[in-house]
Amino acid sequence: MIGRSKELDILNALYKSSKFEYLVMYGRRRVGKTTLLQEFAKDKNAVFFPAQEKNDALNLRDFSKMVQIKLDGMSISSFEGWKEAFEYIDKKVRERTLIIIDEFPFIAEENPTIKSILQHTIDHLWKKNRNIFLILCGSSVSFMESDIMGNKSPLHDRQTSSMEVVPFDYYESSQFYPSYTNEQKLIAYGILGGVPRYLEAFDDTISIAENISRKIIMKGACLNEEPSNLLKAELREPNVYNSILSAIAGGKNKVQEISDYIHEDKSKVSKYLVVLQTLRLVEKKVPCGEEKRSRKGIYKLTDNFFRFWFRYEFTNNAYYEMLGADAASKEIMDGIADYMGEAFEGICMEYFVRKAKKNELPFIPFHIGKWWGNNVHIKAQDDVDILMIDKTGKKGIFVECKFTNSKMPHSEYDDLKTAMLAFPDIVEKHMYFISKSGYEKSVIRHAAEDGAVLLGLDELFE
Repeated sequence: MIGRSKELDILNALYKSSKFEYLVMYGRRRVGKTTLLQEFAKDKNAVFFPAQEKNDALNLRDFSKMVQIKLDGMSISSFEGWKEAFEYIDKKVRERTLIIIDEFPFIAEENPTIKSILQHTIDHLWKKNRNIFLILCGSSVSFMESDIMGNKSPLHDRQTSSMEVVPFDYYESSQFYPSYTNEQKLIAYGILGGVPRYLEAFDDTISIAENISRKIIMKGACLNEEPSNLLKAELREPNVYNSILSAIAGGKNKVQEISDYIHEDKSKVSKYLVVLQTLRLVEKKVPCGEEKRSRKGIYKLTDNFFRFWFRYEFTNNAYYEMLGADAASKEIMDGIADYMGEAFEGICMEYFVRKAKKNELPFIPFHIGKWWGNNVHIKAQDDVDILMIDKTGKKGIFVECKFTNSKMPHSEYDDLKTAMLAFPDIVEKHMYFISKSGYEKSVIRHAAEDGAVLLGLDELFE
């Protein structure tokens, strides 16, 4: 199994606990929760129940059968209700036992009373049973946060732990493609993001272009309609959400811009953006260091694959059908450097987070992100690809990232030095540059004089 070692360590520590444990696990669809639970449970005494989208009676019947076979060696008949099923577990469990209910929202949405039944069971029975380790898992992030852990839920504060399973970063994702070069690994991540289901779709024995053609563009390909299908499964009005995501992928980042582009009311767009943030597909960004006071919020897609799909396949679907999948993928790859600009900034951000966790930066950042705003020194708008500021606000790391086919020119070096002038309160300043294709000689010379750090793609994988 690639990755998830930290998550497995947490789960194993809870399993070894000498008391009742109850973990709420959640995360967006396709992120690998079930695979993680299967890996964790494979050598444990476990009841692993995958709830399905069917009525309560059928889920209870299936749960009854699985529990009885596991704990009593045979299945007799379905329990009368969930209360009886949970009481049976309490009576039968005599050694450390995992009770995993995967996709718990499928049951709770059909039968909301199960939350109260489970709460009563935990309070009056299972808390006293040191052998039970309960895991409730779900892909509906909003449901798990509000209806399971929220303060209005009967199960509020009953969990002893919670875990949000998030997509892999660029480094973990690269392990799916041992045969690719570092550049190819980063492009694959820029296209697919860190969702395991998407990463598994690409084949590192063929080129990136062939993968785009066969796995995304071709009709019937495994990822051809994935974003659309996911939205249909999650939302009631997928057409509006598709339009919003398409607008953001096309560079419309403000509510008014999105509203104008899709011809929908601004208040409606704002409401839908909140839902997309809950689904972890969109995030609101403000300039780094201005989190508490800025009104310059913009919206970005959090998922590289959604950004890629809505920028290319969703927008150009009819054109690609006429052009053909192979020619379409070649056209995409011809302009991939432009597409990778934003993705590469995200990759570099993840790199610095990794460095910070290893205490390998000049300081531990309190703020990290992109900055944009007015530079009073040049009396014009300016930006910094990545800015990191310490807790005192006196130390800063300024980063320029370039994923182009030519060496970074000296003008880019000067641009970052100019942008740094917008921060007179930061007295200790560090410069980092990350370039795919290296640096012009003058950049190398001036960097040595200024103590700036010059990095390439290989350093991201050290």
